[in-house]
Parts: sequence; structure tokens; C-alpha cells
Amino acid sequence: MNENDKNIGLLLDDRYELLEKIGEGGMAVVYRAMDRRLNRNVAVKIMREEMASDEEFKRRFCAESQAVAMLSHPNIVAVYDVSHSDKAEYIVMELIDGITLKQYMDRRGILSWKEAVHFSKQIARALGHAHERGIIHRDIKPQNIMLLRDGTIKVADFGIASLENELQEADGQAIGSIHYIAPEQARGELPDARSDIYSLGVVMYEMMTGEVPYTGDSLGEIAVKHMNAVPTPIHELNKDLPDVLEEIIGRAMAPNLADRYQTAAELADDLEQLSREGAGELSDEAARADVSVPDVKPVRSVSELSKKSFARRRRRADRVSFLSGSFLLLALAIAVFVFLWKYWVADIFAPVERIELPNFVGMNYETLENDPEILKRYRFEVTFVVDTESAPGLVTKQDPKAGRSVMVVPSGITVNLEVSTNSSQIVVPDLANRNYVDALLLLQNAGLVGEIENATSDSISRDYVISSSPAAGESISYGSTVYITVSSGPEIQFVDVPNLVGISEDAAKAKLEAARLSYGGSERVASEFEAGTVIGQTPEAFTQIEEHSKITLQISSGPGE
Repeated sequence: MNENDKNIGLLLDDRYELLEKIGEGGMAVVYRAMDRRLNRNVAVKIMREEMASDEEFKRRFCAESQAVAMLSHPNIVAVYDVSHSDKAEYIVMELIDGITLKQYMDRRGILSWKEAVHFSKQIARALGHAHERGIIHRDIKPQNIMLLRDGTIKVADFGIASLENELQEADGQAIGSIHYIAPEQARGELPDARSDIYSLGVVMYEMMTGEVPYTGDSLGEIAVKHMNAVPTPIHELNKDLPDVLEEIIGRAMAPNLADRYQTAAELADDLEQLSREGAGELSDEAARADVSVPDVKPVRSVSELSKKSFARRRRRADRVSFLSGSFLLLALAIAVFVFLWKYWVADIFAPVERIELPNFVGMNYETLENDPEILKRYRFEVTFVVDTESAPGLVTKQDPKAGRSVMVVPSGITVNLEVSTNSSQIVVPDLANRNYVDALLLLQNAGLVGEIENATSDSISRDYVISSSPAAGESISYGSTVYITVSSGPEIQFVDVPNLVGISEDAAKAKLEAARLSYGGSERVASEFEAGTVIGQTPEAFTQIEEHSKITLQISSGPGE
């Protein structure tokens, strides 16, 4: 894949060494790279040469990237650096060790509602953080959502996705990903924060059903369905879905902007409440939220559409809008059917299932937790108890007791188990230089609890263990807590920008190196000063910035004609 790639091995700005190509799109190519200065792996997205020749596109790429670089949230892929030079236009991002949500859904099929809520809360929080800073995504879909091994969500490509979409539009394709597009986007209108919320609602629908709400033989047909149709009720496709969650998804996917969640924070709050209270009802305040709608101003992106682009989108919207009328009667009929089923018919025929609880005492706990059929129906709360008379790992007690009649619930029947262990002392394993996720799993398998503390380190890579307390080799009680110190990378140092005006360009470069700063290029400007003399600098002298930052110079080319 990389043999003929001329960029492999390239060192950008004397800092980022390109190691391998890991992805590409119509706008840019993504590489795994080594940041030699901070000794860490990063992802570098380089704009394609044909795109870089378009000055307007290049300007917007830089503006979007710099805006996204200001975002700082645990559920957003971080942007570390943005480079704007004659050689290449690129952004440096956090390298994610994980898979896309789409890949995860393809492997798992329909997700449990608790898992879907866990993922959706994180996505909503990421969107809320960006929306508060005036940035909308405009292309929320499972392919742009990364999933780490510990279940953490990372939303990727804020702002940049919109530029990819404009490339698709130029090729005659639909804006965004048509299966997740909001109705107002399908009509050619400018999207706002609520458009991202609609797309997240579609992602939630897909997680809970294994399929997108609308399909069709053409992009136009799918776009019209987003504007006018009503999706198949989720409970018809997934019987284990709580009613409250279906209401939340329905409100997120409301075609009318006024009926939709007005902020991602509102959606995250309802999902958080559902997590805490299980499948119960939403609070009165949440239930009233769709009655009185505040006057919400749309959140605009950092790069507005040109009049030409808007006109092109409006023409496309006009082409598909004439199909709308044929769907109105169908939509009304489906809405009536859904209402009758949800609020009357379904309750009449909904069965209540009860089973007799089996006997888990005497079984091996490891066997239970690895049996998918058992885990579909039961949720185990485990307490380890020292018992030298029983083999380790055996279930010695359960509550409720075997034979008791219990009701089957979608979230799983909770059973409290006591599991034997024949030793009250556990030797702390060696965790140094392990990824913190692997370290936590190692402690869990040993019967210990891990708690993370972060610290800066110049020698240990980010997310890897520096030390533990108690230290490796020490004996502690079963179930004790081990405090893990995890590296957050080198400590950021700040330096004063020296005054470079009035000296030669070579002298300025030497002065920058001595000040632990980098030369970021120069531009020639006609002036009355001698050619080669520094007449300006950015940032200005005597300001404090992060060490190794780039300083650009304005160099005199001598008196102009």
C-alpha cells in the first residue's frame, strides 16, 4: 500500500516523520507519523496537491482546522498542529487506537440499549462542546465516530467534513451522507447545531435496529423521505428498547426544527437521566421541554457558504422538492398507525414473561461470564470472598435464591453472586510501560481495582504507565485499589519571543534556535531597509508562547520601484 507513496519517510517541518498511509479521501491523505520533538505517534492529514492549488479552498481548510484546534474535549479527536506553507497544507491530529463505530456495529449487529446510550451520551457531549464554540460538524455518521478499546468515543473530522462534502457536491453527489442528513440540509438550507442532533438521532436509530431509517433507489428519494416520511417504529424492530429511549430518539429525529432537541446538552441530559433511572419515565421538566420551545439562533460554521454555493444547493433542493407531495398522505397514514400501535394496541398484546431462577451455586464464575446465552438474560453483581475450603472461582451464594420466580426485563435480571478465592493476598503485577487500558485489565483479572492518576513525563509516552502504588511485587489484600500513574506526555514549556526586527534573516534563525523556537518561513516585502533585513515577525516580540512554536518573518527585499 505504501511502496509507491513518495511521502513515506518525508520529514515535515523538521518534526513529523511520515511512516505509513492509514487512510485517504477526496480532499486529503492521512498518515501515521512520529512527532520527533515529543516522541509520540500522531496522525497527519495532508491536503492533496490538486486541492492545495485552489487558494479559496486552501484558505477555508486552514480556517476550519485552526478553529477545530481550539476544541478540547475527551470525546473529540484532538488537533495538535496546523501547517500552512508552500510545501504542504496539513493538520496534525491525535492518533486513535481503535475502530469506527460503523465497524463495531457491523461486527455486533444490534447493540444493547445501555451500550447505545453510553456511546450516544459521549457523542452528544462532544457536539455540545463544539456547538458552544460556534462549530458544527455537518456530517455525523458512524464512519466519523471512533471507538477506543475502553468504550470511549472520539468524534472525528469536525469542520473538515463539510469541505469533503462540497467536493462531493461538485461531482454531482448529495451533500453529506444521505442516510444521516437532516431535513433542512436535504432542502438546501444552511445547517445549524440542531442538524447535528438529527444526524445523531439517526445513528442512535441504527444502533438500536441495525438499519438506517430510510433507504431508496436514489439519493433524491432518500432525501425526500428525510423531509416527509415517518420511519418504522423502533419497537417493531427491537422489542428490548425502553419506551423512554424511543421517545428520546424520536425527538432527536423530529423533522420540524422546533420539535427537535434545541441543544446537544439537552439530549445528553436526557440520556444521562435514562442511564441513572433505567427504563423509567423522564422527569417532568424533560417531558415539558417539547411544549415550550425557546427562540434558538442557528449556530454558524467558521466558514460561511458563498452565494454561488447556496444557489447551487437551492437548485438541487428545488429538483427534489416536487416529489414531496406524493409522500404526504403516506406519511399521515403511517403516523396514525404508529400512534394507535404505540399508545393502544401494543399495550394490549404486550406479554409479561416470568421464569424460575436457575441455581448458579457451585458453578464456575468464569464460565458464567463467558457464556453469551446466559449474559443475554442475566446481569451479575459479584463479590469475591476468601474461602479456603472451596475451589477458587466457584459461586458459593446467590441472591435471589434458585427457584424463585422473577420477571424477565430487557436490561437483564440482576443476580448478586459471592465467588470464592483461596487467598487474601495478591501480588501486584508489573504495570510499568504498559498502556493504561491493558494495565486496568491486568489488575481486574488479578482481583484488584485500578485507579488512574495522571502526570507529565519526558520519557514515558502518553497513555502509558509510569508507576503504581503499591509497587510491583508487593502483596495486598484481594479487591484492594492500586493507584496507577499514567503519562500525559511531556510538560509544556513556554518561552519569550525574542525581538528579531533589524537583524539579518540568518541571524534571526540562529536567535530563534537559541530561544527554543522554530523558523516558520518568511515573506519578502519591499521597503526602505536593506535587502535581507527582518522588518516584521509573527508572533510579536516579548510575548510568551509554547516552546518550539513557529515564528514567521517579514524580510525586506529592498526599495521597490
